[in-house]
Amino acid sequence: MIKAILIFNNHGKPRLSKFYEHYSEDTEQQIIRETFHLVSKRDENVCNFLEGGMLIGGSDNKLIYRHYATLYFVFCVDSSESELGILDLIQVFVETLDKCFENVCELDLIFHVDKVHNILAEMVMGGMVLETNMNEIIMQVDAQNKMEKSEAGIAGAPARAVSAVKNMNLPEIPRNINIGDISIKVPNLPSFK
Repeated sequence: MIKAILIFNNHGKPRLSKFYEHYSEDTEQQIIRETFHLVSKRDENVCNFLEGGMLIGGSDNKLIYRHYATLYFVFCVDSSESELGILDLIQVFVETLDKCFENVCELDLIFHVDKVHNILAEMVMGGMVLETNMNEIIMQVDAQNKMEKSEAGIAGAPARAVSAVKNMNLPEIPRNINIGDISIKVPNLPSFK
């Protein structure tokens, strides 16, 4: 089972953290720091898995990671997970991010954290791997984006109405509005502009 998925930069700044077991916020921050120190001090030409830190479970757990440019992608897993399977999962995750963001970089993770979490949720849920087919993941994320855009049309209606009123260029604000039998008295308001 996957216990946590962490992404941090070369300086140890977390860019994504997803824990599948409950820890207090302080413990999560300590796990991130400990994991960064364990992973970042390793040489580039050694294997990409090591024993987990004491806070995440010690020798019963493993840290499996990949270092791409300025980012470390670290999966904290228990002993039942295959190291090579998780390395492949990290590769699929990075390639999916790369396709969704067209050459992903650290800033994409910062400014589109919701989309990154959506991609991750298509792959892993509750610490269990759901999907490893990149095309299927991208298809589901695209469907979700399309649905969000269609809902944004409804949610954006009040903002568009206010914008339309602001752009009407009325010489003065109407004081009484009469629609059929209904008469509405408009209170004194400050200028729209």
